[in-house]
Amino acid sequence: MCRNIKVLYNFEPPATDEEMQASALQYVRKVSGMTRPSKANQAAFERAVEQITAITRRLLTEELTTASEPRTREEEARRARERGQKREARMRARYGTPTEEPS
Repeated sequence: MCRNIKVLYNFEPPATDEEMQASALQYVRKVSGMTRPSKANQAAFERAVEQITAITRRLLTEELTTASEPRTREEEARRARERGQKREARMRARYGTPTEEPS
């Protein structure tokens, strides 16, 4: 689940409300241990997502500062693919799973 929470700070264009809400949802799912809350917990779950989204928005747009160049989503996606390929190679080496031939 944690791999779904993405870095949102210092991007050009800036993170959208949808990206902030998706990260907040993943966070609440992780800390609560619930993918889908029961009816009894639904309101608290949704309220937590809303509050964390608001806190994230404030943090990213009002409070954090940097002198670094903004990131691009394309570059971050490329880096994520490379990390995934390295992780897969380590797992294949560890467990002896043969690599698949590209079709």
